[in-house]
Amino acid sequence: MIRHIVLTKFESDVSEDTIKTIYDGLSALADKLPGAANFTGGRSKSPEQIERGYMHGFVIDFDSWDALQNYADNEEHKALGSQLVANAMGGVDGILVLDLDV
Repeated sequence: MIRHIVLTKFESDVSEDTIKTIYDGLSALADKLPGAANFTGGRSKSPEQIERGYMHGFVIDFDSWDALQNYADNEEHKALGSQLVANAMGGVDGILVLDLDV
């Protein structure tokens, strides 16, 4: 299984409603793509408070690297990813992506 992890530093003027709309779209996409499951996302509530500005994140599990590639190539994903970049601090510099083979 591949765990896709995305952390985002959003610009300070981006509302929680805007973030929720993007995350809701990603969740719906994960629900309909073969090999994608378990979207979980939201705002950090860590008692450690070492997010370093990355206050929001999400994870999606994929059955295989091919399923992750199918997600990456999906036009709806590209549109939602563009929204993330447009709202992230510094554009793509405000986004971290990790893909772990678990």
